[in-house]
Amino acid sequence: MKVLVVGATGLLGNEVSVKLVGRGHKVRALVRSTSNPDRLGRLQSLGVEPVTGDLKDSKSLENACRGQDVLISTASCTFSRQEGDSIETVDRLGLHSLIDAARRTNIHHFVFTSFSGTIDVPSPLRDAKRSVEKHLEDSGLSYTILRPSYFMEVWLSPALGFDFAKDSATIYGAGAAGISWISYRDVAEFAVQSIEKPSARNRVLEIGGPEGLSPLEVVRIFERLSGRKYQVTHVSDETLRQQFAGAPDPLQKSFAALMLSYAAGDKVPMTETLREFPLKLTSVEEYARSVMSTPPNP
Repeated sequence: MKVLVVGATGLLGNEVSVKLVGRGHKVRALVRSTSNPDRLGRLQSLGVEPVTGDLKDSKSLENACRGQDVLISTASCTFSRQEGDSIETVDRLGLHSLIDAARRTNIHHFVFTSFSGTIDVPSPLRDAKRSVEKHLEDSGLSYTILRPSYFMEVWLSPALGFDFAKDSATIYGAGAAGISWISYRDVAEFAVQSIEKPSARNRVLEIGGPEGLSPLEVVRIFERLSGRKYQVTHVSDETLRQQFAGAPDPLQKSFAALMLSYAAGDKVPMTETLREFPLKLTSVEEYARSVMSTPPNP
């Protein structure tokens, strides 16, 4: 199967590309002329075909889509520092243009990575994601929309205050509400299975990890494995609401909304989904062992 991956130089898109190549699919990646050369080189070493384009350039999208069977998009501007990138230009208008290009070039199936359906705090990013979902559903294309919960590699990392190297953790809200933390590698597996399973067509799939754990329960797992006490700092709900109200731009407002939703919790029941998509989901404990290089218990 010929698969175009949009967002292939990012964390999730790279993993999707690796899995696709491993399954024998022929992979093309939409990349920009300014893409990180190391990441681009890793893709090419896998046998991925790069094609230059940009979500803000509709003509380049049609060229990238032409001749492909399936499209998987993991693209977002949330961690981009490229000039001209924004939630409006990339996450909404760019993805709308990509869907239109896929329709014009007869793409057979479109997989879109959105985020959890329980995230209902209004924000530019949430509104853009839901707008793209609706545009895809109305496009006439066969589609799968994936709505993963919070990525453990992102939200349980030093970048967002969970600093296991320093035995400290920033918790948004009280930290008592359960979240179905999911590994980006498992999201990539769902994306690949979605193009291989006819039952995944025209579906919206809420996906999470194997258990709903509160942030404080996660801290206790890290403490148990490390044998050290963590210094926990809480960002109160009131502070989060103030950050949301005072956010100076759409991206910061969207991150503040994600933190408010984190504080409220996001448990995703997975029993029925795993009957249809059989895979062993990564647990928070497995993630903790991997990042701390802790040997497993005998």
